[in-house]
Amino acid sequence: MKAWLSKLNIDLSAAPSSPEELARTVLASVSPDFRCRIETVPALEESFRIRNDPDGSFTVSGGGTGVLYGAFALIRSVFSGKELPDSLESAPRYPLRMINCWDNMDGSVERGYSGSSLFFEAGAFHYDPLRMRELGCFMASVGLNVLCINNVNVHFPAQLLLEDYLPEAAALADLFRPFGVRLMFSVDFSQPMRHGIPTADPLDPAVQSWWNETAARVYRAIPDLAGFLVKADSEGRPGPFTYGRNHADGANMLARAVAPYGGKIVWRCFVYNCRQDWRDTKTDRPMAAWEHYSPLDGQFADNVILQVKHGPFDFQVREPLSPLLLGMKHTNLAMELQLAQEYTGHQIDIYTMIPMWKELFDELPEDHIMSVAAVSNLGRDDNYTGHPLAAVNFFTYGLLAWNPQTDAADAVTEWIRLTYHFAPEDERALASLLLSSRRTYEKYTAPLGIGWMVSPHDHYGPNPSGYEYDLWGTYHKANRDAVGIDRTASGTGYLLQYPEAYQHKYADPETCPDLYLLFYHRLPYSFRMKDGRTLIQRIYDDHFEGYEETKAMAEILRSLPFPEPDRNVILSRMDRQLYDAKEWCDIINTFFRRLSGADDTHGRTIYD
Repeated sequence: MKAWLSKLNIDLSAAPSSPEELARTVLASVSPDFRCRIETVPALEESFRIRNDPDGSFTVSGGGTGVLYGAFALIRSVFSGKELPDSLESAPRYPLRMINCWDNMDGSVERGYSGSSLFFEAGAFHYDPLRMRELGCFMASVGLNVLCINNVNVHFPAQLLLEDYLPEAAALADLFRPFGVRLMFSVDFSQPMRHGIPTADPLDPAVQSWWNETAARVYRAIPDLAGFLVKADSEGRPGPFTYGRNHADGANMLARAVAPYGGKIVWRCFVYNCRQDWRDTKTDRPMAAWEHYSPLDGQFADNVILQVKHGPFDFQVREPLSPLLLGMKHTNLAMELQLAQEYTGHQIDIYTMIPMWKELFDELPEDHIMSVAAVSNLGRDDNYTGHPLAAVNFFTYGLLAWNPQTDAADAVTEWIRLTYHFAPEDERALASLLLSSRRTYEKYTAPLGIGWMVSPHDHYGPNPSGYEYDLWGTYHKANRDAVGIDRTASGTGYLLQYPEAYQHKYADPETCPDLYLLFYHRLPYSFRMKDGRTLIQRIYDDHFEGYEETKAMAEILRSLPFPEPDRNVILSRMDRQLYDAKEWCDIINTFFRRLSGADDTHGRTIYD
């Protein structure tokens, strides 16, 4: 990320006064011969136009932030060698394009793999203003406009809403404003109870009054705060269920408090029974969100956005699209993605996410969501993302949040050209590696849609039975005869939450796409796949192939001319990934060999 910024040669030691001033600074940094005019057209707001004029100069038109986004789009094209048409118009598909940081005020980051918090330390604000301006520049360069700075799992003491801390929060908001970035705060639903009120019941007048007064205080300090992000009744977090209320009651109460200031309530739908008994064969965790929220469709206030994880589980390597994203047609929705590689390699393993996201967007009707959010992969490491190649995920998420039709290969290639100075053959090699990395990781980890075979709690490394008898409802039920969960009408019925066309696509194991097979079906190891292989042989083959592909990745990376310090970090983490891929391959194959008793038809080593 810093490599891209360094190409611009922008002095960020002092803050620009406005997005328009920054746009002029950005364009002026290209070269003395680069000529570009700026036209401010307030009605365009975040949209922009770029015109290639006959005299070889350019004209960028746009609203306040639109001019800035247009300036960055133009210079991204210049530096990546893309030809622009004579005229280009662009508008963001989603009004809120959010980054959700899971930073705690003690300086730790939940599911953070890039160092400590960029914003907090020892219970207080603690940040480098220059790095904040760099982060603002990164976000503006790909069109991201909302930054939630604290963890959805709010840990106390949580100070962001208190009078003594608001001046510092306001100062941080001032730093981001010229980059077109608005702050958002995560709040705890039970917060009134820490201020002398004996309840957090959303229908209690004292609770409503406390939130009204708090919202007024916060918005006096930060008038353009985007709103509050809320995780309620989830994984031990308090919420409306405690008082016999539903989530529309809770969200709408908060929505009324922020509505006078134009604020939004972003309400996460990650609600399920996290104390499930593994002996319970009727409860199916992926069904929970639909059961909680679909009956409330149309009951949420206009300034409430339900933030729905893209899949029904929890950011696994492969999940189907959440049925909430397809079925709630009368409610504002945001799709939540995860940049942080919680289940996808901790920013040790290479895992480029845009191919996965493109699959999700391709299945999503255009009018079903109004916003997107991604859990941050940022931290205080010098390169911001821990692994230098993890920055491709932040960059391409921004492009996709602006335009879901963005081509994955074009976006990855653009990032490479803005980051490194590679010959064409090296550029192609790295692009191919990054674009295939998700499938490689999937091959050597979770087979055919199962997920959850990771070590409990830290979620790194193989442990095929780690969650099998735990409380989280993430079971694969593998035994000597079969593996997977029947989620069709004859099983848990989860598939019935989807539209009819979706049900038809996945209901029959003979026609269900292979990579979702064990998510929707429980099958014997002798089941014949579409290519004639047995299910158990497919599991073996995928894991061996994944390990072999990882070895090939390592060789490619060693051959590429990465600059230092990137080269050292990339190769050292690749060594760890290679070791882990071998562990995954051997442990998962051995697990299924011991259960099934089936030999590998190719005679490769599996340990009895």
